[in-house]
Amino acid sequence: MKLNPMKDMAVYFEKVTSTRFVAAVGAVSLTLTLGSAHGATLTSVPMQGGMLMPDVWYHADTTNVTVDLSMMDGVAQLTPLLVSNPNDSFDPGDPWFDSLDPSRQGLAFNLQYGFTMDPDTDMLPDGQQLWIRDITNSPNLGIFNYSATPKLWPPIFGTDGSTNATYWSGMMWMLAATAPPGTNNYSATFEVYVVDTTSGKEVPGSSSGPFVLNWTDVPDGRPQLNIAAAAINGIVITWPASATNWTLVSTTNLTAANWTSVPNSPVASNGQAAVNLGGVAPQQFFRLLRNP
Repeated sequence: MKLNPMKDMAVYFEKVTSTRFVAAVGAVSLTLTLGSAHGATLTSVPMQGGMLMPDVWYHADTTNVTVDLSMMDGVAQLTPLLVSNPNDSFDPGDPWFDSLDPSRQGLAFNLQYGFTMDPDTDMLPDGQQLWIRDITNSPNLGIFNYSATPKLWPPIFGTDGSTNATYWSGMMWMLAATAPPGTNNYSATFEVYVVDTTSGKEVPGSSSGPFVLNWTDVPDGRPQLNIAAAAINGIVITWPASATNWTLVSTTNLTAANWTSVPNSPVASNGQAAVNLGGVAPQQFFRLLRNP
C-alpha cells in the first residue's frame, strides 16, 4: 500500500484484485458541531494566535547576526479553518483559497511566526543585505509569503520547488505555514546571514547559526470515512448520517487541488450515510468536503 500523506483528511482505496481491497482510514480525534447557517467570507487569513517573533540583531563589531528566541511565549499551532472559523470560508478569488478553504485542500495554517529587527541593532553597511535560509523542514510543511495588501501567497523556503533562501528587508515579516490537519508536530530550521550585493556571496562568518521554529497541529474534525468491499463488486463508503453538510469527493491524484464530486447519492441506514460504488479506478482517494 502506498503511504497517504493526507491520512487525516482522506480514505485511500487501492484495487488489489477483483475481490480484495486495501484501505487506509484517517483517524479523527475532534468532534465538529456542524451549523446550518453560512458564516462569513474571509478576505484575509487569520493569524491563529498572537505574534511569536524571533529577534534579529546585526553586530557591526563582529559583522555577524544573532537571533534571540527567548522572548517568544509558546509554540504556534497549525489550525484548519474548520476549527478556528467553522462556518466561514475564504473568497474564491484570493490566492490562498485553494490551499486553505475547506472546499479545497483545507490545510491547517498559522501566521504567528515572523522576523523582526531588534530596535537597538547596528545598521548594515552599504552594499550588504540580510538573507534568511531554510536549512531543513518537516515533510508536508509548507511556507508561504503572505500579504493581505496586495494579496500574495507565493511559496517560499523550498515549498513547491521554490528556492530555500530569500532576501529580507529587515521590516517585520510574518510567515504563513501550512500542513495537512492532524496530530503531527512540525519544525523548520533557519539561519539569517549577510550577503555582499556586489559579489552576491555570503559574508564569511556572518550567519546566525541554525535556529528552529516548531508548530503543533490539530485535526479538522471532518466526519470519519470508512471503506469496505461491496457484496457484489465495487466498494461501499460510509460516514455518520448526521454529517449532512458534506459532499463525498474523489481523485486518482492525491496532490490535485480540485477533487471531483462523487455523483452517487448517499443512502442513510442505521445512522450511517452510505455510497455504493462500482467501476472505481485501480487507485483512488476519497474524502469529504464541506459544502459552501
